[in-house]
Amino acid sequence: MFAVTILGNNSALPMHNRHPTAQVVYYEEHLFLVDCGEGTQIQMNSYKIRRNRIRYIFISHLHGDHYFGLPGLLTSYGLNGRTEDLWIFSPPLLKEIMEIQFKASDTILPYPLHFVAIEKDGILVDEKKITISCFAVSHRIPCWGFLFKEKEKPLKLNSDKLRQYAIPSSFYQHIKMGEDYITKGGEIIKNEWITQPPEIAQSYAYCADTLYNESIAEKCKDVSLLYHEATYLDDQREKAVSRMHSTSRQAAAIALKANARKLLIGHFSSRYETLDDFLTEAQEGFPNTDLATEGVTYIIHK
Repeated sequence: MFAVTILGNNSALPMHNRHPTAQVVYYEEHLFLVDCGEGTQIQMNSYKIRRNRIRYIFISHLHGDHYFGLPGLLTSYGLNGRTEDLWIFSPPLLKEIMEIQFKASDTILPYPLHFVAIEKDGILVDEKKITISCFAVSHRIPCWGFLFKEKEKPLKLNSDKLRQYAIPSSFYQHIKMGEDYITKGGEIIKNEWITQPPEIAQSYAYCADTLYNESIAEKCKDVSLLYHEATYLDDQREKAVSRMHSTSRQAAAIALKANARKLLIGHFSSRYETLDDFLTEAQEGFPNTDLATEGVTYIIHK
C-alpha cells in the first residue's frame, strides 16, 4: 500500500479539535513520519499507528508547529525499549536543539539516533522500490518539501505467452528487465510478445509552509498526490504574502501547473472554525481536491 494518514492539519495553534502538522506515509512495509507537531504521539495512539515501524522522520522546518512533538516522541521510543536505528532529516540546527533537550533532562537514548542535515535539494533516502527527495520551498526560514517516488516497475509477464513459447522460469527476471529470449534453435522471442506494460509508478509530494511559488510545480511535476498548504482563504491573500503562506486558490493553481492527479490542502489557520470554504475555493481551480482531514488515510493510486 502507498498512502498517507493525516495526524494534524492545523497551523500554529491546536484549536477546533485540530492539531499541528504531522503525517505518516506508508509504502509497503515502510512507515515515514513527516513533521511532528505538538500532539503527534496522541494522534498516533488514536489512529493505531505502528510507530516502531518508523525508521525515517522528515522535519520540514524549525517552526514549533512542525517539530514540538519530536522531543516527546524520541523519549517515548527510549522508554518503550526501542533498539533500532532512527534517522531524522531536518534543517541543521535541530540536532543541537535535541541535544540540549536531552542534556537538560539527563536523557540517554537506548537506540542509535542519526541526524542528517538538509542543506540542498536532492535524494535523502534510496530504498529498493522508493526514493525520498527534498526540495526547497519559500518560507520565512529554511523550509523543505519532500517527494516520495516509486521507482519504475518491471514489465509484467504474460503467463499464457510464456507457456506458449515454453520459456523457462529461470529466465523470467531477465524478461521483466526487457530482454528478448533466444531459444536453443536460435529463434528470437521478442520481449513485447510475452510482456505487458508495467504498472504506473506512483508519487506523493509534501509541500510544507510556503509562499505561492510556481517553481514548486516543476519540482512536483505529474505527481499522483500533492499536499500543499492552504493557511488562508483567498480574501486573505495579502496576509498570506506577509506571513509567507498560501491560500486555497493558490494551492489549486500549483496543483494545476504541476499536472497533479489529486490535491490535498491543509495547515489551516486557527481563525477558521470550519473548513468547507477552503474546499469550495480550491475545487474551483482544481476539482480533484480534498481537505487533509485528521484520521483519514488517502490512498495514492492511478
